[in-house]
This record gives sequence, C-alpha cells and structure tokens, in this order.
Amino acid sequence: MVERGRRTGPRPGRYSALSLLRHGVTGQAWPAAWRNHDMRRGYRVVIIGGGVHGLATAYYLARNHQITDVAVLDKGYLGGGGSGRNTAILRSNYLTPEGVRFYDRSLQLYRGLAADLNFNVMFSRKGHLTLAHSDASLRTMRWRAEVNKLSGVDSDVVGPADVKRLVPHIDTSDRPRYPILGALYHPPGGIIRHDAVVWGYARAADHLGAHLHQHTEVTGIDVSGGRVRGVRTTNGDVAADVVVNATAGWATLVADMAGVRLPVQTFPLQAAVTEPVKPFLRTVVVSGTLHVYVSQTARGELVFGASVDPFASYSTQGSLEFTEGLASHVLQLMPSLSSLRLLRQWAGLCDMTPDFAPIMGPTDVDGFLVDVGWGTYGFKAGPVSGEAMAECIATGRTPEIISSFGLDRFARGELLGEKGAAAVGH
Repeated sequence: MVERGRRTGPRPGRYSALSLLRHGVTGQAWPAAWRNHDMRRGYRVVIIGGGVHGLATAYYLARNHQITDVAVLDKGYLGGGGSGRNTAILRSNYLTPEGVRFYDRSLQLYRGLAADLNFNVMFSRKGHLTLAHSDASLRTMRWRAEVNKLSGVDSDVVGPADVKRLVPHIDTSDRPRYPILGALYHPPGGIIRHDAVVWGYARAADHLGAHLHQHTEVTGIDVSGGRVRGVRTTNGDVAADVVVNATAGWATLVADMAGVRLPVQTFPLQAAVTEPVKPFLRTVVVSGTLHVYVSQTARGELVFGASVDPFASYSTQGSLEFTEGLASHVLQLMPSLSSLRLLRQWAGLCDMTPDFAPIMGPTDVDGFLVDVGWGTYGFKAGPVSGEAMAECIATGRTPEIISSFGLDRFARGELLGEKGAAAVGH
C-alpha cells in the first residue's frame, strides 16, 4: 500500500536457492524487476535520462525526501547510454579538494549500495594505480596524494618496486620508451558491475513509487515566463514542476530545448574487452602518458580504455585506429599480453566541459536543473550525484558538496582545475 506518497510494503527481496533452482530447471519466467506504467499527464519531477544518475536521483528523492511523484524518461532502455558503455571503474583520488570530497562520498555510497538496495552490485575493491613516466608526472602524483590525504582519502606515491609487487606482469625495467618512475596508489579504488547498479537503482526506485518510462524520447521542453512547464515526448505531453537533464552525451541537445546553453562538447570514448583468462591483474592500472587503462573483471576479461577521441562526434562505433593504438600502448606496459585476443570494442559519449568538472544544479530557467558535463568519469559519481540532486530538488537549495559545480562558474571565470586527474578516461 501507499501512505503519504511512500510505499510501506516489503522491500524487493532476495531469491532463495530453491527458487533459483526452480527457475533454472523449469524455465519459469522471472518476475519483472520493475513495472510498466501508463504515462500520467503530469508529475512533480520529470528526469530525462534513465542511466545511473537519473535513476539514483529518483531513488534518493523517494528514500530521503519522500517525493515519489517522479517520472524517469529514456528514449531507449534503462542504462543503454553511458551507464551501459563505461568500464565501471571507481575511485576518488582526484586533484581538487572539491573533486576529492565529492567522489569520495560517491565511493562511500557505492561500498554500501548492495545492502542499501538489497541487490548485489558486485563491488570489488581492487586498488587503483596511476602510473608516472616522467618527473613532471611524478610531481603531479605527489600533489594529488597530499590533496587526497588532507581530505581523508587513502592515496600515496609508490616506487617501481611497489608497482611490480602489486602488478607482477608489468614491465618496470628501463627498457620501455616511457619507463615507470612511480605511481599514485589508491587502495579504495575498484570496479563494479554497471548493469547491476542500473538494475538495482531502477528496481528500488520503482518499489518506492517512481515511474520508469523506457522508449520515451523527449522532443521538446515547454518553458514560459522563465519557468519550465513540462516536456513533450513521443508518448505524449507531460506537465512538470521540475525537469532534470541527466543525459550525458546528449546534454546540450536537451538543454537547447529549454533555451539553456551549456559549455559542453561531446566526444566518443572507446573501450575494448579481451577473451577471459585466469585472474592475474588484482589492481586497476592507468597510464596518462600512454593514454590507456586496464582492469580485469570477475569473469577474467581484461577491459581496456583510452582517452576520448580527438574530435567531437556522436558516433558510438569503434575504430581500427583506436585498436592499434590501444594494443601498442598496453603491450608497452605488459608485453606478456601479446597473445590475448580482443572480443569486442565499443564507444560511449562523453560530455566534456572546459575544466573537466561537471555542471550540476539550477539554471536560468526556473525548475530546469542539470546534472551533466561528466566527461569520462560520470559513472563513478552516480550515487552522490543522485543524492545531491535529490536534495537540491526537495529543498530548493544547492547542497554544499556540489556548490562549486554550478553553471554560473563559467560566467564568473571560477573554473575548477580537474584536468590533471580526469584527462585520461579513468
């Protein structure tokens, strides 16, 4: 039943071993994780974008603020955008105090997410190594380490011997063109199953009363008198008091519908995965100099990525140029991987801001909020973004943790210097 806008029945439960066996043997259909609703003619809050950010916002609106008159709209399926095309690496070892504090809160939420959502999101704390190949890079790592420590985040600079101990297959000799001089080691970092995070938030938001509308494209945003009035969709018009743009790579196109200009460009970010092999890589490894990062999943696949493509585009296709460059850079780090076969590659869309920091909160259009500008690091910020945006909507005030990320900082010239920790994909 529903009481004061909040569902009071039991939480979505775990399935017993017997039910798992019964479904597996008999082929009995599993119940839907969330429901399909008819579109209402109006909602208090409409969230455009059914990825981690949009679903987390809906969930925390219901859980923390008892606001359940919420619709999440996605032109495809839930998690089919950036949330389903990232490499699911988590960390909080950023460069600015604002960034470190923000991402550390997200990492805290991720660590407790399985218990919070009653859903296994498969978080794996593996540690995170950012390699330094030059004296200048090593100085930046020391800088980041000190900022992290002052913010209470576990990070430290380690030498080549420690890198070799953590990653035995890596080449720490002086033979490579870019030898490893050290690294920033961040033990709390790790990986998580991105689809499980999407499903967990969707399931929990639905349980608390939010409506999740897939295959519902927003074609226009109604604004009059300087305030948002609702959205136009392929499934009809919907009135709303608040509209949230959480659309990642499509952020500028959606913002344009409301007459809001964003200092954002969209670039593809490519990634690839190998055949599964016996687990050997216990740590996430990142090299900014070589523009590559690599981690190993629980199934044994190696997941590779690089920096964004050098041209603005909305393409999500892979390229041979990327594969060749990626392979050569990975083999400089770990020559023993030369016989591994790539299984597939893909690309996601990244909404890049000039200072490599997000844009969050209100805009000049009353009731139209943005949660965009995430570049290559939006997935790791999903929980804290949802929590902060929900508070912003419910209270009408910008939470302190996102106060530095406002759109007006560009007009004031108060940009954040996050590029040193966010310029490479992960």
